[in-house]
Amino acid sequence: MKTNKPWSHEIPIGPWDCVIIGSGMGGMTAAGILSKAGKRVLVLERHIIPGGFTQTFKRPGYRWDVGVHIIGEMTHHSYPGRLLRDLTDAQLEWEPVGAIYDEFNFPDGFTIQFPDSPDGFRQTLYESFPDEKGAIDEYIQLVRRAARASSKFFQSKATPNLLPGQRKKAGLAALPFLTRTVSETLKGLTDDPRLRAVLAAQWGYYGATPDKASFAMHALMVTHFLYGAHYPVGGAGRIAETMLATVAQAGGWTAVRRSVSEIIVNKNRVAGVRLDDGTVVKTKKVISAAGAVQTGAMLNGGLPGTDETSYKKAGVAHVSLYLGFKGDIESAGANKWCQWYYDQWDMETAAWPVDSNEPVGEIPVLFCSFPSLKDPAHEPGPDLRHTGEAISFVPWESFSKWEGTRWKKRGEEYESFKEALTQKLLEEYLTHYPELEPMIDYAEISTPLTTAHFTDALEGSIYGLDTEPARFVDPTLGPRTGVKGLFLGGQDASAPGVVGALSGGVLAAMAAEPVATMRYIAPIMRG
Repeated sequence: MKTNKPWSHEIPIGPWDCVIIGSGMGGMTAAGILSKAGKRVLVLERHIIPGGFTQTFKRPGYRWDVGVHIIGEMTHHSYPGRLLRDLTDAQLEWEPVGAIYDEFNFPDGFTIQFPDSPDGFRQTLYESFPDEKGAIDEYIQLVRRAARASSKFFQSKATPNLLPGQRKKAGLAALPFLTRTVSETLKGLTDDPRLRAVLAAQWGYYGATPDKASFAMHALMVTHFLYGAHYPVGGAGRIAETMLATVAQAGGWTAVRRSVSEIIVNKNRVAGVRLDDGTVVKTKKVISAAGAVQTGAMLNGGLPGTDETSYKKAGVAHVSLYLGFKGDIESAGANKWCQWYYDQWDMETAAWPVDSNEPVGEIPVLFCSFPSLKDPAHEPGPDLRHTGEAISFVPWESFSKWEGTRWKKRGEEYESFKEALTQKLLEEYLTHYPELEPMIDYAEISTPLTTAHFTDALEGSIYGLDTEPARFVDPTLGPRTGVKGLFLGGQDASAPGVVGALSGGVLAAMAAEPVATMRYIAPIMRG
């Protein structure tokens, strides 16, 4: 195949041990594991480039990530870091963000920074809330317990039907953490509303506010960052380049611009997939990393066991303002760590209440990041070109009337709405970084419609299904389905985020090929 990258539009001749739908982090992880385990895998991607939310895009002089900002657990001390190192043959490198990875700015000038160690995290909380040391200690202990129990629960979903007793035990241990919300848990620990807000402030990494989110999800996220964060050297695009090279080296391939319209099932057993152009690819095993709802739409009658009570609620949508700068942005206040700006202490206002028929209002939460500063491979050149991002959450309903319209051809009203959002985001952004204003060289906004167009995300949700307790106790949301040979991977099979999707890919590979996968993965898990 004439390509410098491990993907193309062509589909090589089979046979295929497994077909994987979707090349996001979950799909790539499953493909890499099965390839390392000696299987021949075909990855099918609807977009022109693979990677899902790990992909990047370019404009003249600039490049941005669409979903990767910081990632935890990427050292050799952590299982995800060891796994990615092996899956990429050590070609994917990670750069530490630094001693600080997150900064949270609240009203009244209160600011707190989260450091890259558990002891530092505890001490930082002690210093800001000296009268709450007991609650802080109990919180950290509870987070560890919840994360440990929840991880075992997710792993149990992938095991074959040989260990029902162990799966039941894992489920019972995790249930109290899965079914309680973050707010319920925090209110049981402290009466200080400001401490509760600080402890819950990272909800933006999984997209549900404390009153709605499962505490298990919150605990997984907190432990994910306990030892700080990293950024991929060379940008997030390196993830797909290195992971899919492993698939190609094992005799597999990734075919882009190949959208699956149907998962073919005969007598409740997978027989292959049918593409939009009518092409049929035969296989006895399919892993869908396209999302649970999207997978159901590819089946005649939907996923077995699902009905009107099944969990299908999309997570929060977002807008992202991509900025290009010329100049020394660090001297003007830009940092490697991520910064969050809240306009109130109440953490329950998730979405910026925008409406195309109304004046644009105030932004309740703003996330800011400077990708080029995190990447040691970035070459700013003589113009000192750098990139920045400003992100806020928005309701899908504010954009849904344009659903079905074509990208870049959505009409004047939509373009005017985007311009109003851009101007408000810039106005808010420059209140925090006023010295950057003369350095802004480029600005472009993406909306939930953009997200849905390029990734087929349900209602433009970057995190897949919402992270309410109901999601995690739905028996249909896991790697194993009621169709023989069909498995779910990615975020909806596990948890949101890059490592959440990675875990979903691991679980899908384990469910599809338990012996081969465990033989490969066991030494990596042991370290």
